[in-house]
Order: sequence, then structure tokens, then C-alpha cells
Amino acid sequence: MTPVLVRQHLPHAGPVPRTDPGARARDWSEIQERMLVPLYEAVHERLEVGPRTRLLGLGCGSGLALVLAASRGAALTGVESASPQRLALARERLESGEREARVRGDVRLTDAVPGDTAGVTAPAYNLVTAFEPIGFRAGDAEALADLLTSAVPLTERGAPVVLVGWGPPERCATSAVVRAVAGPEAVARTGGADGRPRGAGRLRHALRDDLEEAAQRAGLRPDGSGRVACPFGYAGVDSALKGLLSTGLFDAAVAATDQEQVAKELAEALHPYRRRDGTVWMPNVFRYLIARTP
Repeated sequence: MTPVLVRQHLPHAGPVPRTDPGARARDWSEIQERMLVPLYEAVHERLEVGPRTRLLGLGCGSGLALVLAASRGAALTGVESASPQRLALARERLESGEREARVRGDVRLTDAVPGDTAGVTAPAYNLVTAFEPIGFRAGDAEALADLLTSAVPLTERGAPVVLVGWGPPERCATSAVVRAVAGPEAVARTGGADGRPRGAGRLRHALRDDLEEAAQRAGLRPDGSGRVACPFGYAGVDSALKGLLSTGLFDAAVAATDQEQVAKELAEALHPYRRRDGTVWMPNVFRYLIARTP
């Protein structure tokens, strides 16, 4: 089977963040994406990703998680619809002659929707991953559930589906930094009668049952979970600014004020995490849920 990438949601050095989409995607690829490698590797190891794996990667970004799976021999389909620039970088990594790792499996990348990745004769996927963490934006759990619902018909019965979310705010330094820059009024704590945050684009705190609720909405059955420490480490403040701004977590703040102001406030918020040698170290914990298809 030839694999595919599905689209996902999902600044230069100095105080001003980059606005060029290509530059931001490059910052994500070169700086920020590697922060989640411990998570990718923990999931691949637990699910024994290898030559028999037919993986559908939802929201694959610039493809680092796929590179790691492909190096284990997995056949891959990656979907990235939110950022054409990240998808282009994933193609550079996985489809060009100069690859970051020995890629032994078949690889296919696309900006399609999950249903468009299935061929008439292609075997069903036996693993689906959605490594884009939820738990910071209002509506992200619902959006993830919709994406997973569209992918379920392409899988084998009982195939594992991996969902990822931010850990508790008190264990994620990045959560404090986002709150400091966005302001407490931008972080939704409650909303409708169910206590969920309301308002497109608003920030919110991660909730304990985010992943379970997304899985339930998609008709999946929870079957295990885990937590992985993924500290964000940067060579300096400039590198941290570029990496963090590439995540999109501060876009609402930029839209509400201006780029220079947000970059200045972000640099100040990073001060408690600066070490004597100038590096920046932010402890974070991510949680993943393994759910099974019907």
C-alpha cells in the first residue's frame, strides 16, 4: 500500500515574529517539531510500529513523526490540510532523495481529507495517529472527533487510534507562558451549560477527559493511555520565540495587539525558564490515549 499525509490543523531571530507562512513552517520544522519526539517514539514503541504497520497520520505537519515511523519500516499515508507549507516540508523529508532517516516503508503525502486517501485495492489502515495536541483552543476536541470519524471507515476492525492532548496546566510551563502573553481574559475556563469553553479561536485550559470525550464522539473505545515528558528546550530566547510563535498559539494575541508587542511580552514571559548559559528550558507533559475502532 502506498501511504498518504492528511492535512492538519494544527519569525526570524529577534523580537519580531515571522509572518511569512513559509518561514513559520520552516521554524516549526527546524525548531519546534522535534520537541515532541519523545511522544512519537513512546507511541511507536508501545504499538510496535514496524514493517507490518499501515499508518494513517492525521495532521502530519512537516512529517517528523512519519519519518520516525518510516524508519521502522511502516507504510505511511500522511494528511496535512491546514498548512501547505508544512506539507511541502514533509515531502522534502520523505519523498526526496535527501531524507533525514533511512526510510524503508512506502510513503504518500497529501492535503486531502481522510476518505480521499483510500484506494480501491488498498488494504485498510491498522494504525491511525493524530499527534496534534488538543487542549488549548476552544472547539479543538470537537474538530478532532470529526476528523477521526472520517478516518474510522478506512481502518481495520479494532485498529488502534492515538489521540494526544496537553497535560495539566500545572505540569506544562508552556501553559503559563500562553496565559501570561494572551492574558487571563483570553483563556476560556467555562462556557455553556456543560462547562465547555465557547467562542471560535479562544484559548482554554486542558481538561482531564478531553481525549476520552473526543474518542467517544468518534465512536472509538478507549484502550489505554500514557503520559510523556516533552520539555521544550531552546538554544536561546530568539530560538524560543521562533519556535513558540510557529505553533499558532499566539496568533490571537498578535491579531488583538501587534507582532512586536506580543514578541516582547513572550520574551518577558520566558524569563523564569532561562538558564545561566542563556538556554531556555520549559518542562511539559503530554498525554496520549489509545482508542480502538469498532
